[in-house]
Amino acid sequence: MTAITSIEDAATLDSQLASLDLAGRLSLVASLGGRAVFTTSLGIEDQVITAEIGNHRLPIEVATLQTGRLFPETLALIDETESQYDINIVRYEPEQADIDAYAAKYGLNGFYESVEARHACCGVRKLKPLARALSGASIWITGLRRGQSVNRADTPFAEFDPERNLIKVNPLADWDIDAIRAYVAVNSVPVNPLHARGYPSIGCEPCTRAIKPGEPERAGRWWWENDEKRECGLHVHEEGAAATAQ
Repeated sequence: MTAITSIEDAATLDSQLASLDLAGRLSLVASLGGRAVFTTSLGIEDQVITAEIGNHRLPIEVATLQTGRLFPETLALIDETESQYDINIVRYEPEQADIDAYAAKYGLNGFYESVEARHACCGVRKLKPLARALSGASIWITGLRRGQSVNRADTPFAEFDPERNLIKVNPLADWDIDAIRAYVAVNSVPVNPLHARGYPSIGCEPCTRAIKPGEPERAGRWWWENDEKRECGLHVHEEGAAATAQ
């Protein structure tokens, strides 16, 4: 298989990836041809994928969405990761005009006031930069795992994304957090120090809090909203978020 052009091709790839280890999954994806982009939020699972890409010198681009509201610890980790694996992590930032327009309509921190405003902020700071990162790509690699939330429980290893006209690959779909932590420990992978302070899922600083004992991994994201399936729109086709990205 050298090109993914249909849902059927993606299903075949999904089956192939299921029987491989992580190195094998990424190597297979890298061999498919076309431009492959891994978007990392610098979370612990993303760091595992980056380590594999760097250690095996795989021809996969590594990109991150530098939203302008990230934790200082996350920004420092970008530099540390580049140094350790001798790679370049491409930063995609929001357009200042979009930020100004958002602030004029909702206020700089208007995302606390309504779901609409929060989706609009994610659209400006994440979805539009993501569109630029994936422009011309044929493969999009993510760190999604089934254990991250109920909303992600059915995450496949590969699926066709008709909206972006590419194949989306989730090589860690079947990994649990214990396996992630074990890999990090054995391979001395640099991780965000916020993980040790109760932040299993780390996004923008104003929108992320530490979780309480017993809470799901992503409970600290947009904690003021009541929807248990809340997402920013990168991986779920949320109506409000999608509208802001157009």
